[in-house]
Amino acid sequence: MFKLNLKIALRNLWKNKGFSLINIGGLAIGLASCMVLLLYVAYEWSYDKQFKNSDKTYVVYQNSAANGKIFSFAWTPNVMADEVAANIPGVKYAAHASYPSRKLITVGDNKISANLNFADPKFLKIFDYKFMKGNPERALRDVNTIILTESLAKKLFGNEDPINKTIKLENQDVLKVEAVIEDVPANNSITFECLAPWALFIKREAWAKDPNWGNNMCLTVVQLKDNEFLDGANTDMKGIYKRNQQGNNAEALLFPLTKWHLYDDFQNGKSVGGKIEQLKIFLLLAFCILLIACVNFMNLSTARSERRAKEVGIRKAIGSTRKSLIGQFFLESVFITLLSGVFAFILVEVSLPYFNNLLNIKLQIDYNSVTFWGTFLGLIIFTGLMAGSYPALYLSSFEPIKVLKGLKIKSDSSVSIRKVLVVVQFVFAACLIICTAVIYQQLSYVKNKPIGYNKSNLVQIAVQGKMGNRSKLELLKTQMLKSGAATGVTFFSKDITENGNNTTDVHWQGKTKGESILFNNRGIGNDFIETIGTELTAGRTLETVSKKDSNSIMLNEAAVKMMNLKNPIGAKIRYWDVEKINVGVVKDFVVESAYQKVAPMIFYPSYMDDVQVIIVRLNPNQNISSSLESIDNLIKQIEPDYPVNRKFVDESFEVKFQNEKLLGTLSNWFGGFAIFISCLGLLGLALFMAEQRKKEISIRKVLGASTANILTLLNKDFIKLVAIANLIAFPLAYIIINKWLSAFEYRVSISALPFIIAIGLSVLIAVLTVSVQSLKVAKANPVDALKYE
Repeated sequence: MFKLNLKIALRNLWKNKGFSLINIGGLAIGLASCMVLLLYVAYEWSYDKQFKNSDKTYVVYQNSAANGKIFSFAWTPNVMADEVAANIPGVKYAAHASYPSRKLITVGDNKISANLNFADPKFLKIFDYKFMKGNPERALRDVNTIILTESLAKKLFGNEDPINKTIKLENQDVLKVEAVIEDVPANNSITFECLAPWALFIKREAWAKDPNWGNNMCLTVVQLKDNEFLDGANTDMKGIYKRNQQGNNAEALLFPLTKWHLYDDFQNGKSVGGKIEQLKIFLLLAFCILLIACVNFMNLSTARSERRAKEVGIRKAIGSTRKSLIGQFFLESVFITLLSGVFAFILVEVSLPYFNNLLNIKLQIDYNSVTFWGTFLGLIIFTGLMAGSYPALYLSSFEPIKVLKGLKIKSDSSVSIRKVLVVVQFVFAACLIICTAVIYQQLSYVKNKPIGYNKSNLVQIAVQGKMGNRSKLELLKTQMLKSGAATGVTFFSKDITENGNNTTDVHWQGKTKGESILFNNRGIGNDFIETIGTELTAGRTLETVSKKDSNSIMLNEAAVKMMNLKNPIGAKIRYWDVEKINVGVVKDFVVESAYQKVAPMIFYPSYMDDVQVIIVRLNPNQNISSSLESIDNLIKQIEPDYPVNRKFVDESFEVKFQNEKLLGTLSNWFGGFAIFISCLGLLGLALFMAEQRKKEISIRKVLGASTANILTLLNKDFIKLVAIANLIAFPLAYIIINKWLSAFEYRVSISALPFIIAIGLSVLIAVLTVSVQSLKVAKANPVDALKYE
């Protein structure tokens, strides 16, 4: 019986090639879109879950009240790990690690800038990286040692065994390679290319020895013996700052490592979501695209009901039961879905390189994974059964006497259900059009919103090696200006597009007792205001070369407002336990998120040992490439051992919009696929309606109706369906997009434009799709339809 049904399915596919191609193509695009989205969701979901005890591993977060709200961040003091291990019940291991930074690794003439982390030995107990070579029990215990990842070991030593060989770190420390581990997976929040002992970090950075509980400078990770200790541990963690430093009102909490990547958005000390919201959107998108593809199959299958009615009648007349007919139609739909799945694989493999480049990740199909094949087969069966359910139940319900006599099949109910399905398709399509339009409006609004300085032609150069010497920096600045490659050069204590380096230890006259304000603090060089292109709204700038301004600072407008200073120039401010004088007010400019309000900032004269970047304004009258080449040569003359590390500020600024751009781009792509598949569904309904109204149209033509009249008649019904879909979609889209926008302090207002675009585009698509089929019917010879009457 199965063999017979399969033969019938194959014959039907071959007999109706056009329908078969549309069916298979629609399902293939739907399945491929669903698979790509599910691969991406699975990739993001698997973050930090590769380790044996990842479910018992936690990141220590700090909650600090300031500016009327609670700030949460995973920066902790270097004494946190030992305190947690000693005094928090249920803790198995506690370790601290630095955040990754690029360091120069040298082996002979081979020089590589690599991501390096410093960590203590317990770090390797918590994270069970696979050791390819070396002794895991001895790792990170000796100060002058280092662990390399496989790829870095290959770059440095080729095919040689790197164990016990030496490398040079930053041209200062000679370190022995004690182990090689597997490359850290890309879907890991803590990534590095090499790992060095925490003791080496303390040796290199004198400031890191400070046991001050206000010195938040590292990451602390904790592994519990069992998760039953979590509630008690978090209760004890809450007061850990107060117990160890009088007056420190910060609180600590243990946050699950496996949630760190997806739930890192905190409000008032609690996780309220994060990237998980994006994944929910993509999961919904995947399901809806698949649903639309299934609806297409239903539409196209029932559109052929007139042609298959006699087949059903004959099979019922010779003894087939309705159950066997339902089985046959289900087999056909599963078989078509299986064929579509083959084409979906091809589409996925072809499109993955593009999406990997777009997402900056490495999605791939693991053909050896039992989970993958189980999910794929489940998806095929689910899609096949769902797509075939309505055609199977509808087609198998025909009465044999009526269809064999040639009586017209009553199809009112089927038409109404089919119309409902098409409305559902276009509701989703209209929602996607509106949401995508608003996402791009928001992105454009924030990107074009003034950021307080001129980022074009502005370059940041990382200070490395000998460049950190004060006289070398001043010499480099002079040479850059003299060469004509730059019109302005200044120094900054941190990347101008990054956050961090903040404090609440600021006091002034009029400060409310117990009030806590979080200030960003930055060291600046001479000509800072002029170089970045911002404004001084009051007072004067800092003189950083001489010592006359060693006790002077500048504030930004947000700080003046937050401190409620009526006369900010000359105001005495106690900062870092030293009384300072404010000499100027700088216009607010964006350092952290472009979506949030500018934070209060304090600018102090940059001491050359804390300069991290040189900021250069390129000469607009010279060729950019030659200017950069000239600057690179000047840097290499001063520090030949390090590769020049520079980047354009506007490129760094673009990274801030990565999530929104990703959401917009994927919504655009898969929204386009959804709309295309919806058009196939509309085509299915157009075919069905044309089949049903063939004689009516022929009679109208005989009575004198023109092609335009008939096209208007046929399109009118579909435009009504699209209009109804838009009316349903508008409030749904408004609710969805309004919730998304509420996460931003700076946001675009929802205008009528996205809704006008949605209805205009959906009507245009519907008219074009339906007209393609309707035109054939309208131009057909009426004699062909009426000759048997």
